[in-house]
Amino acid sequence: MAAQDAAVDSTADSVRDREIAVEQTHLDQVYRRLEEKIHEAEFLMNDAAQRGQVGTPGALAERDAQVFRAGIHLNRLNNEFEDFLFGRIDLVLGKDGERGPDGAYTSVEPADEAIREDLTADIAETLHIGRIGVLDSDYAPLVIDWRAPAAAPFYRSTPKEPGRVVRRRVIRSKGRRVLGVEDDLMRPEVTAFLDGRELPAVGDGALMAALGRARTHSMRDIVSSIQAEQDLVIRAPAASVAEVAGGPGTGKTAVALHRAAYLLYQNRRRYSGGILIVSPTPLLVAYTEGVLPSLGEEGQVAIRALGSLVDGAEATTYDDPAVARIKGSSRMRSVLRKAVRGTLELGGDRGPAPDRLRVVAFGRRQELEAAELNRLRQNVLGGTAPVNLLRPRARKLLLDALYAKTGAAGRHSDPELAAELRSAFDEDISTEDAFIDFLDAWWPELTPRRVLAAMADERVLGRWSRRDLNPRETRRLARSLRRVGPDGKGPLSVHDVALLDELQQLLGAPARPRRKREMDPLDQLSGLEELMPTREETQWERAERLAAERTEYAHVIVDEAQDLTPMQWRMVGRRGRHGTWTVVGDPAQSSWTDPEEAAAARDEALGSRPRRRFTLTVNYRNPAEVAEVASRVLRLAMPGMEPPSAVRSTGLQPRFTAADGDLGAAVREETRRLLEQVDGTVGVVVAMDRRAEAAGWLADLGERAVALGSLEAKGLEYDATVVVSPAEIAQESPAGLRVLYVALTRATQQLTVVSAEGDKPDAAGVPELLLP
Repeated sequence: MAAQDAAVDSTADSVRDREIAVEQTHLDQVYRRLEEKIHEAEFLMNDAAQRGQVGTPGALAERDAQVFRAGIHLNRLNNEFEDFLFGRIDLVLGKDGERGPDGAYTSVEPADEAIREDLTADIAETLHIGRIGVLDSDYAPLVIDWRAPAAAPFYRSTPKEPGRVVRRRVIRSKGRRVLGVEDDLMRPEVTAFLDGRELPAVGDGALMAALGRARTHSMRDIVSSIQAEQDLVIRAPAASVAEVAGGPGTGKTAVALHRAAYLLYQNRRRYSGGILIVSPTPLLVAYTEGVLPSLGEEGQVAIRALGSLVDGAEATTYDDPAVARIKGSSRMRSVLRKAVRGTLELGGDRGPAPDRLRVVAFGRRQELEAAELNRLRQNVLGGTAPVNLLRPRARKLLLDALYAKTGAAGRHSDPELAAELRSAFDEDISTEDAFIDFLDAWWPELTPRRVLAAMADERVLGRWSRRDLNPRETRRLARSLRRVGPDGKGPLSVHDVALLDELQQLLGAPARPRRKREMDPLDQLSGLEELMPTREETQWERAERLAAERTEYAHVIVDEAQDLTPMQWRMVGRRGRHGTWTVVGDPAQSSWTDPEEAAAARDEALGSRPRRRFTLTVNYRNPAEVAEVASRVLRLAMPGMEPPSAVRSTGLQPRFTAADGDLGAAVREETRRLLEQVDGTVGVVVAMDRRAEAAGWLADLGERAVALGSLEAKGLEYDATVVVSPAEIAQESPAGLRVLYVALTRATQQLTVVSAEGDKPDAAGVPELLLP
């Protein structure tokens, strides 16, 4: 029997090797064609440079257009040159013989005679799927772009609804080398033939192979694991709001990223305004930012963490849960509105706001006293315009009041003479140093950081917040803002960034000065710089400038939407006021303590747009053994909530161990053990206030061991996970049980739970929270 098993294994290995060689031959052909296309693009670039030497305006304009087109093409080819071929489908004959623009047949359903009565069939078409489309010199498809209609069966075909697909193959490659192939048979009952030979099948299935591979710190290759229910979301119409719900491991982030690329591919003109993808943490941004370039969409897609959505601000610190609840609450809208006006009354950099204005007009001194100035301020603030943009109105009302004091309004019955007198008065007074100094102190130009710094004064903040916050909340808020410093340049939290964005709307800002265009080196070759020193920016330069200045987007994708606070929803909502939306999340993983308040802010951000709802139901990430442990916490956190179905089992039960005094030593030992058992990364999840301590525990274990706080784990996955002291994580905040549920669902292979004394572990080391 052992010899027979060895023979079977040997045969399987030879089939695998042969099929790898087949795909390698095709990949070599594709790379030769790519090199030809790159040489063509480089030739166009060089030819464009030569046109620049002709010395005529027409040649220069033609040069710019050619450089723009060739540069985009060359950049795209270079970006897609590595690791871009990932799939193949083998299809039977279709109902019609029509071909699409990419050279593939358009028919979705098989022809009546495609599968014979004896359940045999011939493969009529083989399509390789990749990140961009590649045609050979005869315009036959070597690679089909993954977003093209012809590629849809690669994602949508299932054994239940196979369409024309007999075999779906996932191709794993690195650089120019094919590493492996894994097949799914969509029609296992059919014996198919390709070029007279029976179609072989390699491996246990593409999905299981994709799930079993080691995870690294970047999601470099997730396209091949997209399944039918995910693809329905990716390709859904974008005319409204697509709301996608799904538990851990259902591929929500993969759906969001691929939807961005697909929308651009389908309607590039519509989405030239850009697509914004918002992720909850910088770690998740780093984890996903490499995906879209690998799918062929750079430049028009921005991936931002919530803490980096505001220009010039970057969250580098954390608030404790109590402070985060205050800053995230919608009550902060009212507090900030009062803080803006209160900070205005505090005056400018030169000290408190003056309470008297004195000028000399028509040879006499004119004064405005404190009461009059206060009435004027309230009059100016009666509108809804941003405070900084009201400064011209404040200036005008001050001049009106001073002119009225002079009595000059009734001196001339002739309207023209009266208007000349008033104009002369305004010019004389508004250019006086005393008036200018007064206006700068009485109506200073405020910045959001300056208002935050003013709110650090507990006594002042108490006046502004007494109707919205209780004294304890006011004290906590003021103390947390002291780190911003009096100059407003101190470190910010992710919740501070949302406050800054709200303040920016309340304050307004002067228009930015236009950036001076740098000289194009090719201009110097043309000899025209003397005749055309201020040539208008090119289309390419304009696109780069608009991307840098963009604050609103044509489509907004919100990942892990359940974690956004009401103030964060307001911040994100401003980026998509006129766009369409994709919102993905899972209520069971929410770390925000008041879901109803967040839902109201979410509805306000999304507006009255119609909504399409989708649910992802299959957990591809976690083995059933890990998912079962996590479901114990879900029952406590969200009674009645059904977890997604885990589709695989590894036979490896989660390990439980209790630390005997030295928690760090126990965690270190378990991490070392897991590093020896898995090829990829091991994530060690601890309570937020233990992050620095945990990093020290793992200091010399190498880069495959990663320490992270419970709130940082959202959206990430590791080959193995060590969850440290579940009780500490659960007790961090009112949403602690949901945060613990997230921590327990990060592992793709193995899970270890290390209990501390507060976990009350039983004799087997299982903490009280995780008992069956």
